Amino acid sequence: MHRTTLAFVTLAALVMGTSSAYALDVKKKITAPGVPPKVWAIVSDFCSIKDWHPVVADCQETKEGDATFRTLTLKDGGKIKEKLLESDDTSYSYEIIESPLPVKNYKAKLSVEPDDRSSDHSTIVWEATFDANGKSDEEAAKTIGDIFFAGLKSIKHKAQPPEGGNAGDEDKN
Repeated sequence: MHRTTLAFVTLAALVMGTSSAYALDVKKKITAPGVPPKVWAIVSDFCSIKDWHPVVADCQETKEGDATFRTLTLKDGGKIKEKLLESDDTSYSYEIIESPLPVKNYKAKLSVEPDDRSSDHSTIVWEATFDANGKSDEEAAKTIGDIFFAGLKSIKHKAQPPEGGNAGDEDKN
């Protein structure tokens, strides 16, 4: 009986001790008109987020040694400091350094890739791995998912050709 109780207590401690050991993953994607280089041009600059994300009022880019940082000022006054980790022709990765968001150990990647179904469209992918901080896993994942979805919708909107015209209809005097 004592061994069974000890085994149960040990198992319970192991389960409770590792229950939050797994990081949360959020991945959102959307299809937008335009080939990847055209769509990437909308988001490629690390601080261009101020031009396309509806909750970002301003972005200030700074250098600390070889590292690039951006400080986002949100429309509600909050501030988020992020560090650029990697970038290439169609993606960048970053981590949050300081933030009011309910996350810690946050690393994310924003990328644009060819769409599998249409050669004149792109798939924009925004994904992150993080731990909840101060909120439940579900609340933290929903917060990040909502931020990603709002940004992706805005990028898609900016990639749309102007109404009533298409790329080949320029003035030909």
